[in-house]
Amino acid sequence: MAGQASSAPLRLEELVWRGDRLAAPASPGRPTGFAALDAVLPGGGWPVGALTELLLPHAGVGELSLLLPLLTRIPAGRWGVCIAPPALPYAPALAGAGVPLGRLLVVRAESAAHARWACRQALDSRSCEAIILWLADADMAALRRLQLAAEESATPVILIRPETCAGQPSPAVLRLALAARPGGLQIRLLKRRGPLLAAPVDLDLPWGAPGARPDQPRASQDASTPSPSSVTALHALVRPRPARSGPAGLHAGTR
Repeated sequence: MAGQASSAPLRLEELVWRGDRLAAPASPGRPTGFAALDAVLPGGGWPVGALTELLLPHAGVGELSLLLPLLTRIPAGRWGVCIAPPALPYAPALAGAGVPLGRLLVVRAESAAHARWACRQALDSRSCEAIILWLADADMAALRRLQLAAEESATPVILIRPETCAGQPSPAVLRLALAARPGGLQIRLLKRRGPLLAAPVDLDLPWGAPGARPDQPRASQDASTPSPSSVTALHALVRPRPARSGPAGLHAGTR
C-alpha cells in the first residue's frame, strides 16, 4: 500500500559499509555559507548524495538558521523539502532571509515511518536540491536505505535528530552535535571522513529580521497585517500535502 514503510530485509551488500568508501576523497559539497564550518568539512560543505546528521539537545538551538544558506540557493525548477518539522516554520522569517518559498515544500508526517517514506519519494523524484528530515525513530536498516537513496539521487539529506542518538550507529558520513551559544552555535564534529576534529567550531549566526528567527516557529495568525506576498508564502507552508496522500507527486501549497 502506498505510504507504508517497506519491510523487505536489506541485502548483505547493503548492510556492509565498505572501508574504501571512507578512504576515497570527498566529492565537492554544497557550501554551508559559513567559512569556518566549510574549512573543516570534507568537500568544503554539506555532503552531496549522503546523509548528514545534526544532533540537538532540543529544537530551536539554531539548526534552521544554520541551514538557511542552503535553502536560499534552491534554483528554479528544483525543490527544497522539509519533512516532519516539530512545528510550523515561520514563513515571513524564511522569506526575509531569502528563501524562495515558492520552491520550498513542507511535508507533515503522522509517524517516523511516513516521514522516511516521504523522504524516499522526494529522493526518487530526482527533483530536490536538498532535503531536511526531522527524524527521531530509525534503526540502522532504515537509515541505510535512506543513505542508499541519497547516493542514487546525488541529493544532500540533512537528518535532524535528538542528541541522545549520538551513541547509536549510523551510516551518515557526517554527524554534527549542535549547542546554542551567545549569538550563535557551537558545533562538535562527531564523525566525518578523515581524522576527527578535537576542538568545536563556533559560529555567529545572523538571525535575519529582529524577533523573526526561523528557528522559533510561530502560528500564522501571529503575523500582524501581513503583505500579500507573506500571505502567499504562509499559504504554501500551512497547507502542505500530507505524506500519506500518494506515492508520487510533490506539491507546494495544495489543499
